[in-house]
Amino acid sequence: MLRWDRTKGRPEPIRLLNHVREIDNGEPLVDMREVCPSVRILRPAVIPFVRKTVAEMCEQAARSLPHGYHLGLVEGWRPIERQQRIYDFVWKSAVEAFPNRDHAALRRTVCRWVAPTDQKAPPGHCTGAAVDVWLVTEEGEDIDVSSPFDRFKSAPTYCLDLSKEATRNRMILVDAMLGVGFSNCRDEWWHYSYGDAGYAVRMAQKECCYGLTHLAADQYLEQELLWIEAAKTRQSPFVSTSSEAYQSPSESVLDQVE
Repeated sequence: MLRWDRTKGRPEPIRLLNHVREIDNGEPLVDMREVCPSVRILRPAVIPFVRKTVAEMCEQAARSLPHGYHLGLVEGWRPIERQQRIYDFVWKSAVEAFPNRDHAALRRTVCRWVAPTDQKAPPGHCTGAAVDVWLVTEEGEDIDVSSPFDRFKSAPTYCLDLSKEATRNRMILVDAMLGVGFSNCRDEWWHYSYGDAGYAVRMAQKECCYGLTHLAADQYLEQELLWIEAAKTRQSPFVSTSSEAYQSPSESVLDQVE
């Protein structure tokens, strides 16, 4: 069984997220391709928009990395409609994989990986405050942050059983992101945010400056069509035939991890 350091980071149950007072500052979503050119967009279906401050912080983090390391974006802002489709897919997958679980148990399983849309606190990605990021080489290859496990099995940020190289690389990412002001979801090494309810809970704050926000549909239509097409062939995240096939929801559940 994987061991991880639970003394680091803070849990963020839905009840605490819902207690955060939202005072949206009205900051716009901006195109990361323009504001943070040092960040690489790793997937064609990624909508490369986040809040302006978040984009500027990502650029700072990317520039702080050691030579040969690059920050890659696998998810930024997402429309609430995409969030709901992800939730519905994971729910259906959980029902099929765990037929003996009652509704409450299924809800806990699904909400472990996908933020629900029916709560007072909106999902972090839907506020433009959250990013899912990886480290990649100059050639765009993934840098190891999880050996000897796959990404799903080593999801907690502060795993104790990683290889020395994976630990070093993971901490390079953690230090770069925390160093510019992000907070990390301790259950997911790839997920960082600033200004949403998740950030507020992790930082013991009572208020957050970003709430649910929207973007004109024509600004992300191409990415959304690619996403919908890819969704047709996605497999259940709860069923696998090999270690490689059993990927994290960020990979196999339509690019979502919280």
